Amino acid sequence: MSETAKMLAGKIYDTSDRELIKSRARAHSLSRQYNETDETEEKKRKRILDELMPNRGEGAYLQGPVYFDYGLYIKTGKNFYANFNLTVLDCCPVTIGDDVLIGPNCSLVTPVHPLRYEDRNIRFKEDGTPFDYEYAKPIVIGNNCWLASNVTVCGGVTIGNGCVIGAGSVVTRDIPDDCFAAGNPCKVIRKITENDAIELKKELF
Repeated sequence: MSETAKMLAGKIYDTSDRELIKSRARAHSLSRQYNETDETEEKKRKRILDELMPNRGEGAYLQGPVYFDYGLYIKTGKNFYANFNLTVLDCCPVTIGDDVLIGPNCSLVTPVHPLRYEDRNIRFKEDGTPFDYEYAKPIVIGNNCWLASNVTVCGGVTIGNGCVIGAGSVVTRDIPDDCFAAGNPCKVIRKITENDAIELKKELF
């Protein structure tokens, strides 16, 4: 079993594996290239994203800057939108549905480190190469979700369809469909219902 396969399966893997180092360096370089483009450079941006984030649906738009660990292990549906400073540590698969909006400064982070420092601290191979014990858990975000600004979604979390995650939230557990959830740790505040329809907010029109 390759170290990449171990990583994607949520097993302890060797972070110093040459193929993983190469893949991360590639994604970091492509992220930097994307971040140096203007939003009017549509063709150039598309070429970079085709390599960096090939598993994205039609109509996906990333404002930039963006930061990916691999880019290869995130899949988005159609009409995905990410505002400034999207960070995706896709050491395990990150799966995002259709029509998902992500506000500025949001992070999707799959890696997990051991709680005990005896397990977490850097180790060294016989040749002096540093490594650590690391594993990851997948993230799933359903269709029609909005993550407001400064949201962090941790590994192992599934956010259901039609959810809104309030600004500044840290999502550490699953959120069921059609909920407004917020806080640190993020908790369900209430269900989103027909009473939240925009046409009922007369003050906006």
